[in-house]
Amino acid sequence: MVARISHTSVDARNAYAQSVFWASVLGWVRDPDDPDAPGDEECLILAPDGTQRLLFIEVPQGKQVKNRIHLDLQPVDGTRDDELARLLELGAVTVDDRRLPDGTGWVVLADPEGNEFCILRSDAERNPSP
Repeated sequence: MVARISHTSVDARNAYAQSVFWASVLGWVRDPDDPDAPGDEECLILAPDGTQRLLFIEVPQGKQVKNRIHLDLQPVDGTRDDELARLLELGAVTVDDRRLPDGTGWVVLADPEGNEFCILRSDAERNPSP
């Protein structure tokens, strides 16, 4: 017997705003059977194929310390640096730049509520074609 992850829950001050931010970051969609609206205390977004879900739940406490779990994102199209620019335009902020001169490394970002996540290099950047 095993368990599967139903969804990943994220505490939020504004569940709707966080769901909009992360839907834009990931290219995910709202639940068509239960669309969210401003003021909703729980907001769910789904991967396009429905296999993954993030649930944002409003809590009264703000973020206080470093996350114990975070998302590592990898660009589907384009480069890490292109994706970094896009994420910053969406409202993310740089926490720690760990890019190295040889092109390796990553950047630690925070979403609008301070939750850290990383942007890595794309597969094409890690495994360039000859």
